[in-house]
Amino acid sequence: MEFKLQWGLLALILQSLIVAGECFTPFNVTYDGRAIIVGGERRMLISGGIHYPRATPQTWPDLISKSKEGGLDVIETYVFWNGHEPVKGQYNFEGRYDLVKFVKLVGSSGLYLFLRIGPYVCAEWNFGGFPVWLRDVPGIEFRTDNTPFKEEMQRFVKKIVDLMREESLFSWQGGPIIMLQIENEYGNIQNSYGSKGKDYMRWAAEMAVGLDAGVPWVMCQQTDAPDYIIDTCNGYYCDSFKPNSNKKPKMWTENWDGWYTVWGDRVPHRPTEDIAFAVARFFQRGGSFQNYYMYFGGTNFGRTSGGPNYITSYDYDAPIDEYGLLRQPKWGHLKDLHAAIKLCEPALVAVDSPQYIKLGPKQEAYVYSDNGSKCSAFLANIDEHNSVTVNFRKHAYTLPPWSVIDYISKNWNHFKEPIGVWSDSNFTYQGILEHLNVTKDQSDYLWYTTRIYISNEDISFWEQNKASPVLTIDSMRDLVYIFVNGQFTGSAKGKWVKVSQPVKLIKGYNDVTLLSQTVGLQNYGAFLEMDGAGFRGQMKLTGCKNGDINITEYMWTYQVGLKGEFLKIYAVDKNGTIEWTELPSDAIATIFSWYQTYFDVPDGSDPVALDLSSMGKGQVWVNGHHIGRYWTLNAPKDGCQTCDYRGAYDSDKCVTNCGLPTQSWYHIPRSWLQASGNLIVIFEETEKKPFEISIKSHITETICAQVSENHYPPLHAWKINNGTISLNQTAAPEMHMRCDDGNTISSIKFASYGTPKGSCQNFSRGNCHAPDSISVVSQACIGKQSCSISISNAAFGGDPCRGVVKTLSVEMECSSSSSSSSSQMI
Repeated sequence: MEFKLQWGLLALILQSLIVAGECFTPFNVTYDGRAIIVGGERRMLISGGIHYPRATPQTWPDLISKSKEGGLDVIETYVFWNGHEPVKGQYNFEGRYDLVKFVKLVGSSGLYLFLRIGPYVCAEWNFGGFPVWLRDVPGIEFRTDNTPFKEEMQRFVKKIVDLMREESLFSWQGGPIIMLQIENEYGNIQNSYGSKGKDYMRWAAEMAVGLDAGVPWVMCQQTDAPDYIIDTCNGYYCDSFKPNSNKKPKMWTENWDGWYTVWGDRVPHRPTEDIAFAVARFFQRGGSFQNYYMYFGGTNFGRTSGGPNYITSYDYDAPIDEYGLLRQPKWGHLKDLHAAIKLCEPALVAVDSPQYIKLGPKQEAYVYSDNGSKCSAFLANIDEHNSVTVNFRKHAYTLPPWSVIDYISKNWNHFKEPIGVWSDSNFTYQGILEHLNVTKDQSDYLWYTTRIYISNEDISFWEQNKASPVLTIDSMRDLVYIFVNGQFTGSAKGKWVKVSQPVKLIKGYNDVTLLSQTVGLQNYGAFLEMDGAGFRGQMKLTGCKNGDINITEYMWTYQVGLKGEFLKIYAVDKNGTIEWTELPSDAIATIFSWYQTYFDVPDGSDPVALDLSSMGKGQVWVNGHHIGRYWTLNAPKDGCQTCDYRGAYDSDKCVTNCGLPTQSWYHIPRSWLQASGNLIVIFEETEKKPFEISIKSHITETICAQVSENHYPPLHAWKINNGTISLNQTAAPEMHMRCDDGNTISSIKFASYGTPKGSCQNFSRGNCHAPDSISVVSQACIGKQSCSISISNAAFGGDPCRGVVKTLSVEMECSSSSSSSSSQMI
């Protein structure tokens, strides 16, 4: 669906269109105080983030195509150091990490590329993109004036720049790369490092420019960036941002069109109208480059999600959803806005700054005119509550508030994961070792086991006082499971929280086993190398007759990971390395179990999703591919109030999913599947059985739109004659609705032309309503993949209420012709 936005920012254009080419000949990229200059011409550039490892190479072309169709000029991506160099000196540029292939696909589509090398990326990505082996470099301190860190950082950044040059991917070589980024939001933490932070920032800038990439470099959130580096803005709104020099253009490197999600929390959504308002206002007030973070969010496959506790989905409420489907009305809404901005581009780049005209208390115009043939005006209403009619150049415009005009068999097998030591690779050490120093992040899991002697006096003391001893840990993150003599006793979760767990001990020797677990490493903040994981402080057994027993310095036996992980029982060629046992339907569920079965893929080409809402916590693999972590934690029941797009947005404003699991459905890329015999392996940490797991084809089932008769006119209303654009003032706006490929509009759930109220899936009729609304929409749309509806009185049999601005609100459902679109049990 393409949704005509109530911008309230109207563009008046008197100049010809610029159409981007489909391929590149070598061109230079520079900049001035107004804009990025591409091939000698100033450009207003609209960019969108797609992180290549959060998708599969098979889906990259479709994502890029949909981005271009949506009106983007540029694709933005980070470069993920820990994915490209998982072991020092051993590089990976294959599969989801084939950066060269991704960049070439962007270029072949006719789009530019903005490459943010960092190499610190944050991105809600494990350890902010740093490889964990970096912590082991002697004397290293991250992101400061530290020689070991600077040497490693320079080596990797140079590796990427050299690779791009060798593949002729820079603009001056005929490639798509027009900009690079060094560091990332360093200004937010620079003061934590004192003068060494300032020195490091200057070094990073000099180092980057010294690599002779031949394109501009930027630093985001870096107000003291050197003269030769463009400083840029990140945030929900950047219209008031100004670079630190009038020789630099106004750039917005991260427009947060959604937000990340934490296990057990509500799911954030950002209203489309608010994003469009922010984008339009940015260009209105002199902006020249805007990047959506994200345009496609994707999936944190494997153990790549950061944290702690960020979910596997990185959907981010982006215009293209996690499955590669268009999110409506956001995608279509923004597409129309991009088209309007592109119509304005000749006027916007012609002058350095606009003329400001005040139209009312909270209404204003920014006029870009060279006093000749190029003119564009943005009319803005920043009133959060009221629509206002303003007069501009002998025309009246009504500005809305806050606007700028299958089946899987039930035959499951299981394997019980042993508790504690399970291989000869264990070792014993006196004292508590730091989790990451032992695991090197090769696994989420680390077993700690010690032996405690309990006297008969202690047993008698507890019996007489009807009390139990308590195991205390001063500080722990992210999750710990506690076992005594092989029996599960309790657990705790949190970030550096105190643990107090009553335990039941017997006379004589007792084995105490702790399973420390990470759920995504810290990805943001200063001193990341010091954050670590596992346990800190003292570990004691309290409540004993003769006082506390300090077990911190006991002899502890360490075992990294799970036996099933070590044997790779999730891999197709390794699945027979252990003896699986059939799981009866009436089996008693136990913790720490592996489950395995085979399933056939749903028919069709729709994306595929796995429903794990019946499970507890663990990880899942399909045909050897690690889908990611799952955790069925419910969000709080409160906080999901009705969302009003008007007014400043923050990540808690428009949340959904209250009282429900934060994430239930998990994306399985179709390229990882075969027609039948797909192996699924699950490691479940809690007492849950897999019989209710289901799989389905994922489609966009509900789409909505809301278009007013004072919306921006459709593109066919603009006429070009002798290089001049004129507007057919009588042309009516249009609503464009579209289902996913292979799906059709099956029903109209709501339609009202008049003054409808509410929002998607919560529409209701207002005082004014055209009786033919549903029949008009049904006739135009039912049975089709896409349809268009004129927003006019004539289309709906006459004016239902004279003197009132009419709006058409529609909610419809899409369905697939394939019966496999419904959910079916595994």
